[in-house]
Amino acid sequence: MFEEIDVQEAIIKSLQTEKNAMNFYQLGATKMKDPDAIRVFNVLAAEEREHAGHFYKIYKGSSIPDFDEFIDAPPDYESTWMVALSRTINSDFTEQKALELAMSKEQNLEKTLRETAAKIKDENVRAIFEMNARETHNHYEMIESEYARIMAMVHESDIDTYVRE
Repeated sequence: MFEEIDVQEAIIKSLQTEKNAMNFYQLGATKMKDPDAIRVFNVLAAEEREHAGHFYKIYKGSSIPDFDEFIDAPPDYESTWMVALSRTINSDFTEQKALELAMSKEQNLEKTLRETAAKIKDENVRAIFEMNARETHNHYEMIESEYARIMAMVHESDIDTYVRE
């Protein structure tokens, strides 16, 4: 049975979260030195913008009249995404720490998206939340792979080779 939730409120919250994630990756990329890590964060920022667009398309409210104006507005430095990144930047910033933080944020977001989807009756709206949850999981895997590279760990594609030898 579906728990009653304010779907438009959930959409606008998700829209804002995707913008916060985009801003997180944009700022994180500017602090990195490793070209591949920068590329990963830039790809993730672009995909978060795309995710926000998915939510905007199903948004029926009027508090966000223009998507581009909303998405290009300055970051919300009080958001949990930006506060966490600021702490990392203000301490001893490394790509490793940024990637660890990103993995944690993506795992939490995937969980939230799946929980929200489970509470939505409208199949089309629920499908957007579920799609974004899957794509968020893919983000986690992309970050995890980059983390393994940065940490000089065995890449998942090489596991069989090492296990057999």
